[in-house]
Amino acid sequence: MENLSAAKKQYFRLQDNRVLKLVEGMTLFDDDLMTLVFDQNVKAVELVLRIILGRPVHVKEHHVQEELRNPVVDGRNITLDVLAVEDDGTEIDIEVQGNSAGANVKRARFHSASMDYRMLKKNEDLGQLRDSYVIFIYKHDKFGKGLPIYIARRVVDETGESLDDGSYIIYVNGAYKGNDEIGMLMQDFHSLNSEGMNYKELADGMQHFKETGKGRDTMCEAVEEYAKEYAIENKILNVKNLMENMNWTLDQTLTNMGITDQEREIIIQQLQK
Repeated sequence: MENLSAAKKQYFRLQDNRVLKLVEGMTLFDDDLMTLVFDQNVKAVELVLRIILGRPVHVKEHHVQEELRNPVVDGRNITLDVLAVEDDGTEIDIEVQGNSAGANVKRARFHSASMDYRMLKKNEDLGQLRDSYVIFIYKHDKFGKGLPIYIARRVVDETGESLDDGSYIIYVNGAYKGNDEIGMLMQDFHSLNSEGMNYKELADGMQHFKETGKGRDTMCEAVEEYAKEYAIENKILNVKNLMENMNWTLDQTLTNMGITDQEREIIIQQLQK
């Protein structure tokens, strides 16, 4: 930094302050913070599942930002926020949703189907298909009824009886403020810092990543990486729109947008996938 001009130094200070401000405003409804808090923190995962499912949960393994690849050529892949596997093989997808863009009920259907198809190996009996849960912890009240959770199961219309196929979709109302465990859990998800949080399993992670130097550095790196990826995605979208609307070639579009060097290579690679 010693050889940088004063203007460049000021720019980097402003960038650092901008990232820090973003980090300070994050809650567990933000992907970057949620991912770091739950990564390698099985106790936090078990806590959340115990409260939502209303039963003891022992997680054998869990993975954050787990990609499920679609075997169909050009099929859509998905990335699960948290994939947890219980001792008996029950698989649970936890999705933390801060905005309405990802709250379409067909997203839950797609997640559920994507989890199911990969459970069985060739020649295994369908009766061996294990239970699966897709849980959306949604920042708002998805169905507007004021309930803490909404559980969807397949039922037979004519009898009202559950099909009991082991597939469950659960929406958690993040706006719920009851004086019970769900209410306290949602309060923690909305917290900006560890002070006053109800559950130590979550408070410890919040304190580390937002209130210690090492943790904040990790968070800032994650936020900066996300910002870069978001900027590239926006530029790719703009490139596509300009090529279509202006009838420009890819090279003309990149040149007219002033995109050069490394970003140019990244965009070309992404568009050629």
